[in-house]
Amino acid sequence: MTATPELACVYAALILADDNVEVTADKLAAITKAAKINVEPMWTSMFSKALETVNMKELMASSSTAAPVAAAPAAGAAASDAAAPAEKKEEKKVESESEDDDMGFGLFD
Repeated sequence: MTATPELACVYAALILADDNVEVTADKLAAITKAAKINVEPMWTSMFSKALETVNMKELMASSSTAAPVAAAPAAGAAASDAAAPAEKKEEKKVESESEDDDMGFGLFD
């Protein structure tokens, strides 16, 4: 797998954010150069401009906590004896609908 300039800039930005260093085009270029990945200056300047106002640590923290929070209401509803049978019936209906959508081949097969 070859490294793309976009992916290299993302990883470089994550490295800088982890070290509490400001994300600039020069620093992104230095990291990608140290990794021996040829990235055009356009990509480093575009990423640095896009990330000027973004707090990468807050972004990563909010994205890592989003999945468990979404699962919590389902766990709370399952604890209720009255709501559990109704939910199971609804889940079965959803599964049967998804089975109808599968035609035995994928989009890229």
